[in-house]
Amino acid sequence: MPKISMKGQSMPESPIRKLVPYAEAAKSRGVEVIHLNIGQPDIKTPKVAMDAVRNNTLEILEYSRSEGSQEYREKLANYYGKCGINVTAQQIIATTGGSEALMFAIGSIADTTDEIIIPEPFYANYNGFAKASGVNVVPVVSSFEDNFALPPIEEFEKLITPKTKGILICNPGNPTGYLYTKEEIKKLATLVKKHDLFLIADEVYREFAYDNIEHYSILQEPGIEDHAIVVDSVSKRYSMCGARIGCLVSKNSEFIQTALKFAQARLSPPTLALIASEAALDTPQSYFDQVISEYVERRNLLIEALKTIEGVKVATPQGAFYCIVQLPVSNTEDFARWLLEDFQLDGQTVMVAPAAGFYASQGIGYDQVRIAYVLDKKELLRAAELLKEALKQYNG
Repeated sequence: MPKISMKGQSMPESPIRKLVPYAEAAKSRGVEVIHLNIGQPDIKTPKVAMDAVRNNTLEILEYSRSEGSQEYREKLANYYGKCGINVTAQQIIATTGGSEALMFAIGSIADTTDEIIIPEPFYANYNGFAKASGVNVVPVVSSFEDNFALPPIEEFEKLITPKTKGILICNPGNPTGYLYTKEEIKKLATLVKKHDLFLIADEVYREFAYDNIEHYSILQEPGIEDHAIVVDSVSKRYSMCGARIGCLVSKNSEFIQTALKFAQARLSPPTLALIASEAALDTPQSYFDQVISEYVERRNLLIEALKTIEGVKVATPQGAFYCIVQLPVSNTEDFARWLLEDFQLDGQTVMVAPAAGFYASQGIGYDQVRIAYVLDKKELLRAAELLKEALKQYNG
């Protein structure tokens, strides 16, 4: 039998999705699974985006431009301008989701065996994107006790080698919900200028900033125009995860021209999804005001409920819609599987994402899970009740 590549064998499984077969088996037994494991919002997609697809009169579903249509990129540039980010359409490339944007970014800045430093825990697929590109992830640990704030710059500096090509952050963070401050972004800016590195910021959760704290983009920071690369997506902002439209934004023209070659190689992003995404940019601010208010209520309710469970600790998120929860168990992957295979209360159970898969360092995160508070408040309260009872039985 022909052999699978070493790269393929070493590709990590998704900690979010690898338990899906257990969830499907539970459902087949008649158990209702409350999904806290995945960031699929239950918020409705803006009507203007859906109508753009429903009412479209296209007779031929043609290729789109590799970088996305001029009209879409101009509207995106206008959107960023309202966020205090001054860019042009020529500094934007539309991609097939934020995932492809990250792949293009890593492929454009790093060669095989080069290194990218990432504060952990981080979005688990960063490991996969790096592995697919032959690039090594170098983790710098952020602390649960410090609410996952930016680690000291000295810790980053210790890890920089001739192979280091960049630093990657998620702001606000998945899976932590941490929102980096302006001062923390400035520290990173100083560091990447000092060592001539790229700074990639995954800003797909930009709108989801709470407690009257404003999101500060790396593209707002002066002096790092040639270093800064932003990854973005419509998935969470407009509750359009299935559209698979993202983008790369950078004022570094050489980087954009390089990333464009990757975009040309995959031909084009999906045409209908681009049409929906362009229309979504006309979504009124009132939509976001309502969504943010809803997520703040969900966050507060969930965290208070979790804090009543003996042995449970929660890091309070300031953005996105995730939190890291520390449980009184030694291996949350075993616990998460047990929840789906052996536990149910009145015909219901809960599904969580074990957090060890969000770390690159070995031996960290085995007592943690990521919870996504993307369900309505009634379901979140019920999920907390189920988790409380499950922990009693599991540790009993």
